[in-house]
Amino acid sequence: MHKIIRTPDNRFENLDGFPFTPNYVEIDNLRIHYIDEGSKSAMPILLMHGEPSWSYLYRKMIPILVNAGYRVIAPDLIGFGRSDKLMRMKDYSYKFQVDIFTKFVTELNLTNITLFCQDWGGLIGLRVVADQPERFSKIIVANTGLPAFKGIKAHIFPLLFRLAVWREGKVPLIAANEEQSEEASMKPFIRWVAYSRTTPEFPIGDIIQSGTQTVLSPEVLNAYNAPFPDESYKAGARIMPSLVPTQLKENNKVWEQVFAHWTKPLLTMFSDRDPITRGGEKRFQAKIPGAKNQPHITIKDAGHFLQEDKGEEIAELIIKFIRS
Repeated sequence: MHKIIRTPDNRFENLDGFPFTPNYVEIDNLRIHYIDEGSKSAMPILLMHGEPSWSYLYRKMIPILVNAGYRVIAPDLIGFGRSDKLMRMKDYSYKFQVDIFTKFVTELNLTNITLFCQDWGGLIGLRVVADQPERFSKIIVANTGLPAFKGIKAHIFPLLFRLAVWREGKVPLIAANEEQSEEASMKPFIRWVAYSRTTPEFPIGDIIQSGTQTVLSPEVLNAYNAPFPDESYKAGARIMPSLVPTQLKENNKVWEQVFAHWTKPLLTMFSDRDPITRGGEKRFQAKIPGAKNQPHITIKDAGHFLQEDKGEEIAELIIKFIRS
């Protein structure tokens, strides 16, 4: 049995710019929190967050999308936000999150979904699409990826990756805008994983700030820290970076069996100031038929958490994409 911890509700009172009613669904004895705004009969937009944020990341976008006539659903991953948290890092896995959110989409009986996914929201959300492709009509990928290898590479890469992380040792938190080479590189991500595994304290608000171009107010930083009263709540936030290269073979099957034949619209919306995912949009554009001839977008002056930097702009672009 998982050891479960739940953030007290009073941690979420009066958060800056977040007036939304909480909703909950229980899946596999775990409580999942989600925002659900707009008419239940409207076309759903599923907003999937990543690491170490939560649905608060979408607060600027939700009202705009709802006012445009859509139903907007923004869940919190297990280990994040108001969703239940597992206390042991070993209880988290990539597949575990995929299985939970595949069941989430089924439980809510969502169809004709537009998925917007960023960071781990993409690694998980795209696998949910692959499991239930008939439920999704459009995909927008933003500062994310679906890492994959086959054959011997799928076995060797995780070992080499762990070795590279070990060799980094203890490293400081580096702001996303401090490393700005034009070439995509594994180095910033390896340093990020090393930091997540070795730092004595995992400062959630500081991490969000390091991945944005905007200077965040104390109230906003407080909202990002709210789900984590102390370090015991952060097992998921700490381990998720290390889990990125753990489903390489399975992801490769998804690329070959689903996305190589995906003809529904897929749009890339990557930012220009993210060293972690820089260049990742090229694979989606080249490999997925539904990405051909789409108006792919680069969000200017935005960091890894582009929803925080340019949320209103992104919401308007989502509306334009759906209506086009």
